[in-house]
Amino acid sequence: MINTMYHLLEAVGFKHPLHPAMIHVPMGMAIGGFVFALIFYLFEKKEFLQTAYYCICLGLAGIFPTVLFGFTDWQYRFDGEWSTLIIMKMIFAVALTVSFILTIKITRQEKENHLKVLIMYIICLMFATGLGFMGGQMLYG
Repeated sequence: MINTMYHLLEAVGFKHPLHPAMIHVPMGMAIGGFVFALIFYLFEKKEFLQTAYYCICLGLAGIFPTVLFGFTDWQYRFDGEWSTLIIMKMIFAVALTVSFILTIKITRQEKENHLKVLIMYIICLMFATGLGFMGGQMLYG
């Protein structure tokens, strides 16, 4: 089924992997969420925390298609070959998903401890950065 999907796309001239096009949503939202949370922490303007929160919500929504297309690309382009980088990417993808969920929960609950909120956004950024690094290692060595 995966091969059929890629062959159909190639038949209409689309020969690129699908995962890189999707990865910008969770990665960009992790970065944006951190930046807005940092601005909130420095200036205590709640509008920036709300924007950070929405960034993380959108990032969480974007993780699921990103992981799906990462899986299909891995099956089609790498023949599903297990490597240390693939295993690490899977672990980091789960960690990023969990950190997005916890960040959403903590942002909604925490009214006083702004440092705790900022730390959660930093954790999201760290997992996103780790995933990006491992993806770059897979493609560029």
